[in-house]
Amino acid sequence: MMLCLDAGNSRLKYGLFGDGQWLVQGALNYAELKQLRALLPQPPQRIIICNVAGPQVAATLNDFAKELGLTPHWFASTASACGVQNGYAQPTQLGVDRWAALIGARGLHTGNAVVVMSGTATTIDTLDANGNFCGGVILPGLDLMRAALAKGTAGLPLAAGNFAALPRNTDDAISSGAIQATLGAIERIATQAFVGSPDGNNLCLVSGGAADVLLPHLKAPSRQVGNLVLEGLARYGHFGATLN
Repeated sequence: MMLCLDAGNSRLKYGLFGDGQWLVQGALNYAELKQLRALLPQPPQRIIICNVAGPQVAATLNDFAKELGLTPHWFASTASACGVQNGYAQPTQLGVDRWAALIGARGLHTGNAVVVMSGTATTIDTLDANGNFCGGVILPGLDLMRAALAKGTAGLPLAAGNFAALPRNTDDAISSGAIQATLGAIERIATQAFVGSPDGNNLCLVSGGAADVLLPHLKAPSRQVGNLVLEGLARYGHFGATLN
């Protein structure tokens, strides 16, 4: 049994993987970490962690692993893994969550792919059919966009509006603007990634807290994935690495 942990900016996502399938997946606030052990249907034999939340969270998770009698494997970005080649100018500088998501996406789709993670930030990355990571972009997540307008202007609220094609009130205009900006970025990247691929084996894989908001309006072929980072950690741990 392998416990996969995705330590993000806002929450800790977890999954217990064994016999080729997920036994459980979920998410906790970091203050709730002590509850995790009781949420696992079986004790893990290994732990692999993708951490973008900083050294304090890393120390806390290391202590948690020790309580289980395990030494964690800290997932890191490399030049290649699990059939994916890292095209970053300096491969080790690619965010570990983006790298894990790319590996997860490759396991789910072997054609051209646009890999979207929509959390605190939104990342939009590209994989070609040969497994080459060809680059990507980072932009603020939907909540950050709304918060930036509320903080940086005198007259705009922290909007809680709904999506509309042509909004007629301020809250809807702000929320819809954030969604439209993100959709536009995804679709522009998809146009570049899928050009010259007439066979139609092209797919946007969308994960993260805002996936439910984005998917209904996305015109490019798409599929929602619960947690691409966890998928990547499980694939890496099962096929691509010898862990402690």
